[in-house]
Amino acid sequence: MESLMNSAEEQQASCPLANSWSKTQESSKNQKPKGVGGFVLVHAGAGYHSESKAKEYKHVCKRACQRAVDQLKSGALAVEAVAAALVELEDSPFTNAGMGSNLNLSGEIECDASIMDGKSLHYGAVGAISGIKNPVLVANRLLSEAQKGKLSAGRIPPCFLVGRGAHDWAVSHGIPPCPSEKMATKFSLSAYKRNKRKMELAEKMDTGHNQTKKRRQSSENEYGSGCLDTVGAVVVDLEGNVAAAVSSGGLAMKHPGRVGQAAHYGCGCWAENACNMNPYSTAVSTSGCGEHLIRTMLARECSAAMQSEDAHQALLEAMQNKFISSPFLASEDRVLGGVIVLRCCRCVEAQPSQNIQGILGKTLIVSRPIVLGLHATADGRQRFTHISRLPPGTVPGQSLAIEGGVCRLMSVAELDTPLP
Repeated sequence: MESLMNSAEEQQASCPLANSWSKTQESSKNQKPKGVGGFVLVHAGAGYHSESKAKEYKHVCKRACQRAVDQLKSGALAVEAVAAALVELEDSPFTNAGMGSNLNLSGEIECDASIMDGKSLHYGAVGAISGIKNPVLVANRLLSEAQKGKLSAGRIPPCFLVGRGAHDWAVSHGIPPCPSEKMATKFSLSAYKRNKRKMELAEKMDTGHNQTKKRRQSSENEYGSGCLDTVGAVVVDLEGNVAAAVSSGGLAMKHPGRVGQAAHYGCGCWAENACNMNPYSTAVSTSGCGEHLIRTMLARECSAAMQSEDAHQALLEAMQNKFISSPFLASEDRVLGGVIVLRCCRCVEAQPSQNIQGILGKTLIVSRPIVLGLHATADGRQRFTHISRLPPGTVPGQSLAIEGGVCRLMSVAELDTPLP
């Protein structure tokens, strides 16, 4: 743990996240230890974020953090808290998840979502689901139903459902439907009409291979940079359990039935408690171009990298070698994505009456800005939001930025209490 703290301290001069967390560490030294509810980190998507709406983006991140913290304060475990954070993000008209999601080519909303519990290692996901306001609730219900064991006649319960089947399963399990037209917002409808006109114009101008190539490049700029991507969250509770979740309306003007990384195992999110094989608990949530993230299974790759003692260097290498320079993406001009990563371990210090939960939260951004809502403890303190951007002069799609730091959650407990 000490090596991780030193690594974070070296970044403090240029890293606002590390600075804020460092202040948290200093203030905690002078305070009497008391119970806290855990740690929450959310993001509102990697993509273009208008400065005029910066306050709205930050507010929704704060609300999502607080909603998760409220769950932790009431005794909920990490998986329930992370689902609560995602519901808040899905309900916001400013995010591309749930309400206000991008419309597909047919003018309909189809959403993807997944959630993973680091304690049980169970996973639930839905893809291309329509008519459900909060897709993450369906994913979470799939997870919880799977934890109950086999169905009648020894049938294996599903962990991933798509389309109409996912919708019908959700309704049959008490999740209320919501007409797709009610999930569209004025902003998402106007964006759909504008993008549709651009596509029709581009198709009329298509006179050959070169023009087709130009049209594709133009579409990437118009539909990729102007829309927010997947939202997500990672949480650790006071017992040391981690969980992660993601939710997305997908790419603007996507083909009906397209399923992005937000629903794919090991691509959208990953959570895994510490065990004999892994000394650290890790939780990951990704955002960006779904096809890029699927082909590299980035969430699981980042989780594996976080088991290294030198987490900072391991993450840099993973993002460079497993994503930006991945042989699976060799044909891509730009590799677009971002990821939030959380790792924690229980650290025993000199005072025999305390267990200290060490938290390392790192944010990696590749090519696109990302809105973050950082940790909130159960007493309601130590919260802030941040819009993270690539450094000036870097090449989008070919460069990466990493930010992060270390904080400690103090709680009075027995030293020999094992991590769940």
